[in-house]
Parts: sequence; structure tokens; C-alpha cells
Amino acid sequence: MQNPLNIALLIAVAFLAFKILKPTHAAPAHDPSERELPKLRKDFTIEELKKYDGTQEDGRILVAVNGNVYDVTKGKRFYGPDGPYSVFAGCDASRGLATHSVECKTDGYDDLSDLNSMEMESLREWETLFIGKYEYVGRLLRPGEQPTNYSGDEEEEESSSAGNAAVASEGGGHKKKNK
Repeated sequence: MQNPLNIALLIAVAFLAFKILKPTHAAPAHDPSERELPKLRKDFTIEELKKYDGTQEDGRILVAVNGNVYDVTKGKRFYGPDGPYSVFAGCDASRGLATHSVECKTDGYDDLSDLNSMEMESLREWETLFIGKYEYVGRLLRPGEQPTNYSGDEEEEESSSAGNAAVASEGGGHKKKNK
């Protein structure tokens, strides 16, 4: 490596690699061409959730994790139609996330009662990620369960948003009482 020609070639290769691998422009943090969707607060059945797979006109994408529904629209490069996790869009992703499988059970409500403790722990870790990264929308309803009336919950939600993360970390998730 003592040869000056080797050093010059090494510098040239490093410079070219840097120029080739460096992005030509930084991706914007927020695409200004996309309009902000209004906040959605409601509970969903499995059938209702299926409509929010990113293919509708508004492009909204919802994913259920451990009984809670999250708006993952801002992560559309992952959950959108061409994303690696697109199968979870408009779906209860709980079983797939818990078992590290990119599959979505769509034939009805899944109570997850057959998951083992390691799978449930994995699911709770995924749920913590969703709580921290995406907007909570509501609950995934069991068959026959009545939805929560969220009208007027804006003040309550803002005052308890810090508490939701603590409750979720204890395994309680986002639970709202019916009015």
C-alpha cells in the first residue's frame, strides 16, 4: 500500500463509491403533494376494516394489532399496495406479527387464544411499536360487540394520550369505555 499509485487509486475508488451511493437529493420528510387526512376515531369489524387497504380514493391504510386499530397511512411505503407488508393493510395483522409470518387471517375474528407466550410477547413488542409510531383509531370488534361512541372524546383523548402508552406497556392497550 506504500505505492503512491495504489493510494491515488484507493482515493479515486472511494470518491466514486461515495458519489454513486450518495442519494442525489434528500427525500422530503413530508410529501407536500399529499393532503393530510382527517383524524378517524371509530371501532371496526373485520369486514369494515378490509375497506382501508390503501386502494380507496383517500388512500387511508388501517391495521389492527392485538385488538386495536391504527392508521398506518404515513407508513404506506411499507403497508401500501406495493409495500413489503401490504398484506396487513385493512387487516388484523396480530397473528402474522406474532408468528413472524407475512399472512393475514381474513375469515373472521381471531381471538389469538392459541398463541404461546413467546408469540404473545412478540405481539406486544409489535403493538408497542405501533403505539409509538402510528395514530390510534379505535378497537377491532369481536362478533356481536358494540362500538364505542367516540363523539366528544377529543379533550379526553388529548389529556390521556400520555397515559395510553403506559397502559399499553402494561398489556392493556388502548381501551375506551362506552358512553
